[in-house]
Amino acid sequence: MSEGLVLVVDDEAHIRELVRLYLEKEGFKIAAAADGEEGLRKARTLSPQLIILDIMLPKLDGWDVCREVRKTARTPIIMLTAKGEEFDRILGLELGADDYLTKPFSPRELVARVKAVLRRAAPDKPAADGGKIMLPGLLIDLPAREVRVAGQLVSLTPKEFDLILFLARHPGKVFTREQLLAAVWGYDYYGDLRTVDTHIKRLREKVEKDGTAACHVRTIWGVGYKFEVPDK
Repeated sequence: MSEGLVLVVDDEAHIRELVRLYLEKEGFKIAAAADGEEGLRKARTLSPQLIILDIMLPKLDGWDVCREVRKTARTPIIMLTAKGEEFDRILGLELGADDYLTKPFSPRELVARVKAVLRRAAPDKPAADGGKIMLPGLLIDLPAREVRVAGQLVSLTPKEFDLILFLARHPGKVFTREQLLAAVWGYDYYGDLRTVDTHIKRLREKVEKDGTAACHVRTIWGVGYKFEVPDK
């Protein structure tokens, strides 16, 4: 990964220039792409620390770029949308985006989002136990940021990993959606509560499939969620 390099993928030249001006002032290096195919190629060859990705792009749209990036990398992604519609936001999050911003946006807000996403993506320091959480049918490897269910590696987005890690560190405790947003996304996150539901749904589909993991995320109706681990 190229430390401090942000890839901006947007077909509007003035947007690319605006983002470059503000992020370079904060010490970031900038690479740019004007269409989806170029953006995907640079994402693979440059290994940026973060990608700012427009949805409406020529040749290959932002959803397809995000989907392809997520097949091989966990690079944080902030998606840009001109519509701001719920469908766009939810689809982007389901594909593995870490945050989204609606056009027109404040450049200062974008800078704040970039810094917040990078803070949340920073690797955890290894714990005294080697940084591994071992539960029935489930292994969470913090240094490698990997999750295994019944010994099989499960592909999670960065935010899905952060979510299961937080829940697994607090088994049996009920958290509201507001608490999960604050703890996993950070107090400076600008999303809504449906973000939590979307990620919980995706996490369940990946971790609890076929009943291979005995522990699971339980919905507490009217309250929120808790991580349940069976008694040994």
